[in-house]
Amino acid sequence: MKEVYVTAHDYRRLSELVNVAREFGRENERYLKVLESELNQAHVVDSEDIPADVITMNSKARLRDCSTGSEMTYTLVFPSDSDPARRRVSVLAPIGTAMLGNRVGEAFEWEAPRGPRRLKVEAILYQPEAAGHFAL
Repeated sequence: MKEVYVTAHDYRRLSELVNVAREFGRENERYLKVLESELNQAHVVDSEDIPADVITMNSKARLRDCSTGSEMTYTLVFPSDSDPARRRVSVLAPIGTAMLGNRVGEAFEWEAPRGPRRLKVEAILYQPEAAGHFAL
């Protein structure tokens, strides 16, 4: 099992998101369980201590499709900031949940509509914590 790192700030916000999402509907229950499981097993660290090569909330990462070799760039965001046209994916979307906590060089898999997909983290182009943009 992979090691997942999450900042204490993201952990609090994501845990609250899971609880609120459950309160208002069950349509994402499968993904909420996956996110909750990752949070329960995560290494929770202060923002200043998160490794710079980890995908955290609001991180922009370059990913490579392990099957086709094509590259894509996504920013991992909270649902209210999701914008597929700008490649801003919600942490509640299957790919978003799968991205969280991965490090450069790691590959992750999730169930896409056309079957399982596997992506490798090639680079972190922006991570708020590494840039000194710490959440309050």
